[in-house]
Amino acid sequence: MTQLWAYDYNVPMSRPKKCRFVSCNPRALYFKPRGIPLFQLEETGLNMDELEAIRLADCEGMYHEDAAERMNISRATFGRILKYARRKVADAIVNGKALKIEQSSVKEEE
Repeated sequence: MTQLWAYDYNVPMSRPKKCRFVSCNPRALYFKPRGIPLFQLEETGLNMDELEAIRLADCEGMYHEDAAERMNISRATFGRILKYARRKVADAIVNGKALKIEQSSVKEEE
């Protein structure tokens, strides 16, 4: 299994973002409503660290503290990432948007 590290440089902060461990490598980068061409849909972007948070908390059923430790971040940061990720997924489902998994902030572990 390939191990990935996620960085997010798009959010202005007073200090640099901590490197986040991401172990999932999605097979699909887009999810969209059936029967509507992608070019007609509005997009919602999901970062790799947000996808990893959803995977650990919702698919694996991990406690936030354990999942945060695995991602190399604090529990509070994990909770914020998960909150934003769930909001984006809900927005895409409820409002019929395409969900794009963004891999631009990821590098493979050396």
